[in-house]
Amino acid sequence: MIKKLFLTSAYTRSLLLSVLTSLALLVILFSTSKTKAQDQPTIAKDSVQVNAFTLSSYKKDFKVFSWVPTLKLRVNGPIASGSQLYAEFTVPGGTTWKFDCPTQETEKGRWWQPDQCGGRDALGEDKGITYTGPVNFTIKMRNELMGGDVTLFTGKFKVAKVHSNETGPDYMNHFVYYVDQDWNLPIGYMFLVPDDVYEWKKPTLSFAFWARTELNAPFEPHLFHGGKEVGKMMYQGEEVGKPGCGTNEIEDNPTHITEPHGQFIWTRMRCSFPNIKAWNKTGEDNQTMFGPLYLMNENPGDYEIKILYQGHLVRSIKFAVDAEGKLVDNGIGTSNKLGSNRIIVPVQVLGDADGKWDKTAWKTEAFYGNPLTGFTAPP
Repeated sequence: MIKKLFLTSAYTRSLLLSVLTSLALLVILFSTSKTKAQDQPTIAKDSVQVNAFTLSSYKKDFKVFSWVPTLKLRVNGPIASGSQLYAEFTVPGGTTWKFDCPTQETEKGRWWQPDQCGGRDALGEDKGITYTGPVNFTIKMRNELMGGDVTLFTGKFKVAKVHSNETGPDYMNHFVYYVDQDWNLPIGYMFLVPDDVYEWKKPTLSFAFWARTELNAPFEPHLFHGGKEVGKMMYQGEEVGKPGCGTNEIEDNPTHITEPHGQFIWTRMRCSFPNIKAWNKTGEDNQTMFGPLYLMNENPGDYEIKILYQGHLVRSIKFAVDAEGKLVDNGIGTSNKLGSNRIIVPVQVLGDADGKWDKTAWKTEAFYGNPLTGFTAPP
């Protein structure tokens, strides 16, 4: 009996040791897999911009225009030594393009943003086509030093065309090609920007939005909290620290002039409120010679940005701020793996300043066929 118990106990210990060993191996494998996933480079989705570069000939015929694709993007590190970014575009009917993008070794926590890839310089005049319609593409990275080839982004887009501003029988087939970017209009971005002097001790409220127009359009942002406009300072009848939208983040502009001009230009503008700070942790007085700066941490709650264009209301953007002055994250950017620290917010497009545009494109075409989960555009 004693011998039997001893054998049973030894067997139990052996079985338990085997189970524990298996569990330890699973933990190691899971941790290794998770680490490898975290160590993969990722694409910042809001940086990807695909356009059609219009060529002044088609198969050496200068009476017909054609196009090739261009690509802009930003990659979050790490990018290992020996890595090479490249893109592949596939058109129904068999046409394909493949080209490399400038690539630089980048450590984790930093990002790499090459200049425009593709276009005439990379593909040549003889690679142009006259097709319009849907196109598929992938952004990949290969590494021949370490082996391996990974897909970082998969998308699709629509190419359309419009006649150039040229007239006469020799210009009948001078069509300017463009990528329809209407899906961008209802999607905006809220973020804080570090102060030039105090950095994150006194960050400034900023945001970005899209419009179908050029950058020099006179957009005027206004911030409201509790139904009242905030952040305004005046001196001798003039506004001091007036908010503005003077930075061009992205401009999707056809390579040739179209008629009417400006109708096929999509611009993402970055705007800021110089007098609106998330908090003041500098230890210095918040007072300026024109009055106190507006601190969001002292005024938490719901906010609304209203944008005027030539005296008419064209945009409304709503967001919230917590008791620390931080922008309340609605989770859309995180859950959709945006790849940047910005918060995605719905933008209500008002009036007719943008002309005729596809108000449902965001449902299927956002981020080039990668629509946002949990996002709804305002009516």
